Amino acid sequence: MAGHIKISNSKERTRLRRKSAIRKRIAGTAERPRLSVFRSAKHIYVQAIDDVSNRVLVAVSDLHKDIETEGKKKKERARVVGQELGKKLLAQNVERAIFDRNGYIYHGRVKEVAEGAREAGLKF
Repeated sequence: MAGHIKISNSKERTRLRRKSAIRKRIAGTAERPRLSVFRSAKHIYVQAIDDVSNRVLVAVSDLHKDIETEGKKKKERARVVGQELGKKLLAQNVERAIFDRNGYIYHGRVKEVAEGAREAGLKF
């Protein structure tokens, strides 16, 4: 992946290398989708992806109108996003998932998303 994209930032290049190594090992299905996390400097985005049919089952971010993020810190917003994702997947009768940290360290906002999804009842 990193070979096709010209990236000058060595941190981003390292993350993309880790991402491709992770993606070689995991793939999502309709019964057990892959939860892909993307974090920017200000926002957090999560998608539940079925890699077999190349579909996004559910996508949630802290920018959605139905998620209350006003006045919350970024880590708190990340937990709320994880909880909302868990609720939406459980409504679709999906109870298990594979967590794809997308090359990010399992720490901070990425960890909060996972814990929020677990609180909603999702199993990894």
